Amino acid sequence: MTMIDVTALAGILRDAAKAEILPRFRRLEPGTVKIKSNPTDLVTEADTEAEWAIKREVERRWPGTLVVGEESVAAEPALLGRLADAEVAITVDPVDGTANFAAGLPLFAVMAAIVVRGETVGGIIYDPMGDDWMLAERGAGAWHRRPDGAEERLRVREPASLEDMIAHVSIAFLPPERKPEILANLAKLRISANYRVAGHDYRTFASGHAHCVMFNKLMPWDHLPGALICEEAGGYVRKFDGSPYRPADLSGGLLLATDPESWSLLRREVFTL
Repeated sequence: MTMIDVTALAGILRDAAKAEILPRFRRLEPGTVKIKSNPTDLVTEADTEAEWAIKREVERRWPGTLVVGEESVAAEPALLGRLADAEVAITVDPVDGTANFAAGLPLFAVMAAIVVRGETVGGIIYDPMGDDWMLAERGAGAWHRRPDGAEERLRVREPASLEDMIAHVSIAFLPPERKPEILANLAKLRISANYRVAGHDYRTFASGHAHCVMFNKLMPWDHLPGALICEEAGGYVRKFDGSPYRPADLSGGLLLATDPESWSLLRREVFTL
């Protein structure tokens, strides 16, 4: 499907995590944590060093590949606009869940997606603390892979009634004027959770431990890997207007459910944006 091997890319993410992220976990030096757009939007030395390590290795193995990383785009915003038209690109989130990482909470991830001519064809979410991956290639299913090579195919949970649903909901970027309504609607569900790390929200859904996931801010490094993994695990993945999610999409919200009927129910009863 593409010249980039998903397993090889998964190994690159792991190597970067072991070299640049884990040695800094709960050992960040003063001055190595900085605020970007707001006090909850952080970047650490681990983010930047891990991204550069991944970028260098990708460019060494697959010359000519466009690397669109969160920190690279922060330094060069025009880079983001090249993603949709690139022949082959890789998106990188070097530390997804930076606020958790900076707080010493062991819930963060390293993510990458392979994009070929505007279509996501591969996705990887690596958990440095568990030392395992969830990954997918389009049309080949989604898999949980352990360091010893053992694999288990991922499948989403069976549908449930609204009052029995478990949802992972990112509330930070909800429109302020609609936020009270959405928060009230969440009372219709059994559980609504927010890990502050998209990678683990996606992992929880893809492995059958939640019925839905909702995000309202779309950046490709945050959502392309997980959206593909969840779709390949049997989930129904759509933007709020019902259209498929594409790498060039930066707005419109994203709702994942176990099936189309549950998606429509959640969209009507809970996520009334």
